[in-house]
Amino acid sequence: MSRKKWTAVAAVAGLCTAAAVSAVPDVANQPVISPKAMADALHVVMDSDRTVYTRQIVNRLVKKDKVIEASEHFEDDKALVLPAQMFRFGSELVAERTEKLPDVAFSYSLQSLWPINKQNEPKTDAEKEGLEYVADNKGENFYTVEELGGKKYFTAVYADTAVAPVCVSCHNDHKDSPRRDFELGDVMGGVVIRIPVQG
Repeated sequence: MSRKKWTAVAAVAGLCTAAAVSAVPDVANQPVISPKAMADALHVVMDSDRTVYTRQIVNRLVKKDKVIEASEHFEDDKALVLPAQMFRFGSELVAERTEKLPDVAFSYSLQSLWPINKQNEPKTDAEKEGLEYVADNKGENFYTVEELGGKKYFTAVYADTAVAPVCVSCHNDHKDSPRRDFELGDVMGGVVIRIPVQG
């Protein structure tokens, strides 16, 4: 190869390398998302998925079309999974997957001041305070920092509302329900999202 061709090839290779390097983002200079923004974004996805499943699957097939039941004993009854169970199954899978991804550590759960399943009652002061706050302040979220097991967490609580008639009838008619006067749109509990923070 002649010297001119070699110089041209080297110049093109250098330009390609420079372009490739400049296309890689400098992670150190990227904006950092706040725990609140992360929690809010996660909640938008969770709430959207939960609402779609409740309205388009459970409410339509159980209440409207009456083709199948939804049951907490869905396997034995050959029924649909309840929306709260679907949410818990997702939460458990996220917990399993994030164990392997320490940079993506977060947890979430569905809780209530009036839980049908006692496992879903608040376990910390922050959870209880948050559930009370979202129940008393419709449309507002609750945010705090709490320390658990020597680690600090940003904790957010979002209202979980009755988005379909099937929510109301299930909670009001269930034998273990501590409250039986829910109406469509009522706050029935809350989604608790916990993100570890430094400091």
